[in-house]
Amino acid sequence: MLKVSSSRKFDKSFKKIPATVKSAFYKRLTLFLSSPNHPQLHNHSLKGVFKGYYSINITGDWRVIYQKIDNNHVYFDSIGTHSQLYK
Repeated sequence: MLKVSSSRKFDKSFKKIPATVKSAFYKRLTLFLSSPNHPQLHNHSLKGVFKGYYSINITGDWRVIYQKIDNNHVYFDSIGTHSQLYK
């Protein structure tokens, strides 16, 4: 089973997001844990200042940025809208 941990920044941001986005996050997290490369997640590596990180879609505009620690562990770094994360 894939282990997920999160940053303090992720946890603080998560507390502030709307309930509908939290609900969508939990659905996508379940999908991510069972099938990390499912097409709905649009899981992809990032470039530039985010080199070494990956992004998954939560809703049309909300994303989670994460790092792969190893094959069994991922670290959720941040959550937010596309414009919040990639400014």
